[in-house]
Amino acid sequence: MREIVAKFLGSCAGLGYFPYAPGTVTSFAAAVFFVTVPSFSTPEVALPAIFTVFAVGLWSAKIMEEIYGHDPSQVTIDEVAGQWVALLLLPSGWFSAVLGFTAFRVFDILKPEPVNIAQKLPGGWGVMADDLLAGIYANLSVRIVLWTLSLFSVAVPL
Repeated sequence: MREIVAKFLGSCAGLGYFPYAPGTVTSFAAAVFFVTVPSFSTPEVALPAIFTVFAVGLWSAKIMEEIYGHDPSQVTIDEVAGQWVALLLLPSGWFSAVLGFTAFRVFDILKPEPVNIAQKLPGGWGVMADDLLAGIYANLSVRIVLWTLSLFSVAVPL
């Protein structure tokens, strides 16, 4: 029973078993959820949700690694946590969401240091930590892009 629950939660209700780019599919779903649920624009809702997903991800990823091996592609709950960090406290709207989604996928795939080092942590920690760091990189990158656009008085679409 523990393995069934871990697979369901760790794969985000099965998105992790999508045949092509399950991480990108799950990141997209996480971004759409974040943008379309208005309460996620508040840190009072978003932060506890991120911490909860992170904790559940630690547990489920550890079990799924026992089944599938190190950092299996079926584990996509880490994408949710990382994507939500990437979008945390950014201006609301689809423009910021698209930038946040794109930046998160780039940093998650390229894994610049220390993202790559974090991925090597044991158990579920490596699965979850690298995506949180990629989310932080993405969030900061989007802030820099938005700030740079504001310097040139570029109107940012919502």
